[in-house]
Amino acid sequence: MSRTALRICPLCEATCGLTLTIEGTRVTGARGDRDDVFSKGFICPKGASFGAVDGDPDRLSAPLVRRDGELREATWEEAFDAVAAGLRPIVERYGPDAVGVVLGNPNVHTMAGALYPQVLLGALRTRSLFTASTVDQMPKHVSSGLLFGDANAIPVPDLDHTDHLLLIGANPLESNGSLCTAPDFPGKLKALKARGGTLTVIDPRRTRTAKLADRHIAIRPGTDALLLAAMAHVLFEEDLADLAGLAPHVQDVAELRAEMADFTPEAVAAACDVEAGTIRALARELAAAPTAAVYARIGSCTVPHGTLASWLVDVLNILTGNLDRPGGALFPQAATDRTPRPAGPGHGFALGRWHSRVRRHPEAKGELPISALAEEIDTATEEGEPIHAVIAVAANPVLSVPDGDRLDKALGSLDFMVSVDPYLNETSRHAHVVLPPPPPSRSPHHDFAFNTLAVRNQVRYTRPAVPLEPGRMAESEILARLILAATGMHGAAPSAVDAMVIDQTLGKAVREEHSPVHGRDPHELAAQLTGVNGPERRLDMMLRLGPYGDGFGVRPDGLTLEKLLAHPHGIDLGPLRPRLPQPLRTRSGRVELLPGPIKDDLPRLREALAHRPDGLVLVGRRHLRSNNSWMHNVPALTGGTNRCTLHIHPEDAERLGVRDGADVRLKGAGGEVVAPAEVTDGVRPGVVSLPHGWGHDRPGTRLTHASTAPGVNVNQLLDGSLLDPLSGNAVLNGVPVDVTALATTP
Repeated sequence: MSRTALRICPLCEATCGLTLTIEGTRVTGARGDRDDVFSKGFICPKGASFGAVDGDPDRLSAPLVRRDGELREATWEEAFDAVAAGLRPIVERYGPDAVGVVLGNPNVHTMAGALYPQVLLGALRTRSLFTASTVDQMPKHVSSGLLFGDANAIPVPDLDHTDHLLLIGANPLESNGSLCTAPDFPGKLKALKARGGTLTVIDPRRTRTAKLADRHIAIRPGTDALLLAAMAHVLFEEDLADLAGLAPHVQDVAELRAEMADFTPEAVAAACDVEAGTIRALARELAAAPTAAVYARIGSCTVPHGTLASWLVDVLNILTGNLDRPGGALFPQAATDRTPRPAGPGHGFALGRWHSRVRRHPEAKGELPISALAEEIDTATEEGEPIHAVIAVAANPVLSVPDGDRLDKALGSLDFMVSVDPYLNETSRHAHVVLPPPPPSRSPHHDFAFNTLAVRNQVRYTRPAVPLEPGRMAESEILARLILAATGMHGAAPSAVDAMVIDQTLGKAVREEHSPVHGRDPHELAAQLTGVNGPERRLDMMLRLGPYGDGFGVRPDGLTLEKLLAHPHGIDLGPLRPRLPQPLRTRSGRVELLPGPIKDDLPRLREALAHRPDGLVLVGRRHLRSNNSWMHNVPALTGGTNRCTLHIHPEDAERLGVRDGADVRLKGAGGEVVAPAEVTDGVRPGVVSLPHGWGHDRPGTRLTHASTAPGVNVNQLLDGSLLDPLSGNAVLNGVPVDVTALATTP
């Protein structure tokens, strides 16, 4: 007999509500939840395949421990004994920095992944932190930190109300949105056009999103910052800049105007391969629109000037008066945000508080570039110990980081490695202990990270749809036990981790004058928390202390976990609203339009005015039915357009003698790969495109379906030397490659 259960989809950033059909303990179907307050029934192919993802037979069902060189199933007790025995001697001998922590993208898609890694880092006290952010969005964090004083204060476009949307390096019809949480992004773009609005897309590929646009600009990859700077120049030159109500909250406008003087449309046109008249038109249209928003994503982040491009996106929103106003770009307010503090100067945002050991890369947002992970393991220097152990949580850097072959060898040389992962994949195969979390149907879900980026304020929570099977362990308990084992407290009750966090959080809250619980007894407050386990109690605490919370009885109508559980389809908290100056944490208490690190990096952008690549350059590609390397083991989500092929323009194919469907060799600074060519005018001349996340051909994995069509690892073409200097982000797009047609047998 079947039943239904609600679940928030964890498979991409759209966070759609699902209605699951369950037979026994197996998910047999998934459809959109029409009553979900945010997604209103929208679903994409990934969500529709939730049951196949959840029930993948290759998911590990028990821990693995390496014995005599071979990973074998073990009990949970044996696994955590091995973790403690493997990690603690390394910490005690070499210090905490000898343990590298690697966090993958899936962490932000699970409740436990959001709640526990920061506790691990705080308890372990290692500075050797590497995450997927530095092959993705770190430039946006850094630019937001420098502009607003808070690296997580990221404005998002008000999709439901804007009159003019300018997208740069973003393909939300395939990605479902990124750093902009919006179920049914395609529907929102169509609604924009239906109400008479304008959609402009700047992308070297004619993506599905670009096909929907009123204007598509096929820019040369890697030159986004130059084009945006030229648009800012036009706004100043033609007296189109109008900060409107933002003016009291912004400083350095005159200084910015002077810095933009060299970036005329005529000066940048050749580098961008965009006509000067077109650039001027883009700026004028942006300024003339009743409301407008500029939004850029991974295509503009993973380039040599990623932080400058991310900064200039907000510069344009500010100069046109569209930051923090309806129809423009606004700061979301999540239900679990910290208690809003009064507006005023903050501590600001600093870069380079410490550096990597080998190439002295500065930290950004507490992280080192993940491109430097291999060298931090395999290179000896006089500057401290190399990394001897790695804790990898939901991470597969062998495929997601430049020069995976070197990292593959480096991971194999570690004294100890523990991986929290449901699969034995290209990275976890090196672990000495693998701790597998349960399938998503057996886990609770609340989107801590993505609600801070949502285009509408709302809050939702779903409990596990299916109970844990005997012998399985909740992800929250796995991570809590990992924290205890890694920090010398092995054997303590895992509930002690949640209790410690609650005690620390409430103890701090009662000391803060602006807190609703100022001066109260933290033990009395802790006794009021509800929930069936530690994670729920922590969620209840965050809701109560948050901007919509009840303040532990201060606001009777405010949010609590009990109130949220009474609304299984979520609670709508209303549209995004202007919030300045409250979100600002800069030392001045204002938007610092020209921060020092940005100004110091502008000469490098001026040098790019003369750069003209002679050969082909490479860009990535996103598929609707995939999310990085996660889903290639699910038959329903592979095949069709979701294939690892090289897109090449017909003109380039003819010049190089490349035939459609024939294999070609791609060579870059980091190595070479062979992939089938797909001749298409969907890429502009001079550009080739290969998708990210493939290369499932290494021995020792258990990815049955993925290995039947492994594809190739595009990141092997990169040697990891190209980074955006401000953020440490890897340069993955706009990199030179050579393409050679392979001889075929007659």
